[in-house]
Formats: sequence, structure tokens, C-alpha cells
Amino acid sequence: MLIHPWDAPTDDTEWQHWLAAHDFGQLAVNGLPGEPPMVQPLHFAYDPARREAVTHLARPNPLWGALEDRPTVLLSVVDDYTFIPGPWQATEDQPPEHGVPTSFYAAVQLICTAHVVDDPEAKAALLQRQMGHFQPDGGSAPVAAGEAPYGRLLSGIRGLRLEVREVRAKFKYGGKRSEAVQQHVSERLAQRDGPGDAAARSHQQRRLAAAGTSTGTPPS
Repeated sequence: MLIHPWDAPTDDTEWQHWLAAHDFGQLAVNGLPGEPPMVQPLHFAYDPARREAVTHLARPNPLWGALEDRPTVLLSVVDDYTFIPGPWQATEDQPPEHGVPTSFYAAVQLICTAHVVDDPEAKAALLQRQMGHFQPDGGSAPVAAGEAPYGRLLSGIRGLRLEVREVRAKFKYGGKRSEAVQQHVSERLAQRDGPGDAAARSHQQRRLAAAGTSTGTPPS
């Protein structure tokens, strides 16, 4: 993923905060020789303290053979995206029809070493971690090996610990453009108010404010 300096996160906190609220992505695994890469959509729970994500998949999933043969994987998460029409990005000295269209989006890629979890006790602990992330208010019985209601289901899944080795993060929200153009785009996003526009505008305004703070001049 190409990351220009103006699209890079301001610090690790930015992408970690974003990832905490975006816990559905695609796991890309190198295919077996002669086969294409495999991509699996899934929910996951990321733990910044442990630098790992945990998830699980059904035992019949065809991904397992490829994953055990080549355990280096990539977990990709993309969201808060929207399309920016060309005229919105025209500078003051350009006719609107000369503006360049683009996409706004946030993306985090975790390059990981995958560890398969088959031990029933370890799988139960992994699932309980996921449950704690997705259902912090509870409401479901504990996951425990050999105990109802979930113990008998553990044999049908395999767990995955994704040990994070590298992080690539990108917040592409017009940072290359002048503040005047960015503010114009922000106004048009508010007017259009289509799917993804509010989230994109929020990121753009937040990063504009951060850029103004870093240079000591708040955005006008």
C-alpha cells in the first residue's frame, strides 16, 4: 500500500483508535503453489498491548492448508471511504472541470504471523476474549471446554492468533491539498451527506486540526 507522507498517521494512537472501532476485515493468505491468494472476510479482536489479533474459523475452511504451509498473512481493514468528484478539488485558479477526482478512505494493514489454536482450553480462552470485545455487556454463557452450551461446538472450529509484526496505516483525506481546497471539499461533503461522507469529513477536519496544531497555526 502506497502511503504518502501527507496520508500517514500522525502517530500510532491514530490508527489504534480507529482499529478499535473497525473490527471486521479481510485476511489474505498466500495460496498453495499454483493457486491464487486466499481472502477470508472475518471479525477479529485486536489487542494493542499484546500486539495480536484473535479470531476463529470453521474447521472445514479451505484456508487452513495454505495458512499452515505459509503462516505470514495480512489482515486488511478499509472503511470510512467516499468518492470526491473532480470539481470539488479544483484550486481557486482552475476551472472546476479541471479538478482531479479521488477517493477518501482509511486503511490499516496488519502483517502477521499466524498461529493456529487447536487445544480446547486455549480455543475457549480465545473465544472468550472475542466475546469480551464484541459483547462487553455480557448476555452469553461463558465459553469453557467440555461445558455447555459452547463446549461441544469447539471441535468444529480452529482458533487463530495473529502475531503482528508490522503495521501499515493510511488516512487519505486530501492532506496534499491546500487548506482552502480541503475546507471546500469538507463543505461539499456536508452538503451531499451521502454514505460515508460524514465519517470522511470528520477525519478530514480532525487531521486539519492536528496539522494546524503541529505547525502552531490553527486552521482558519
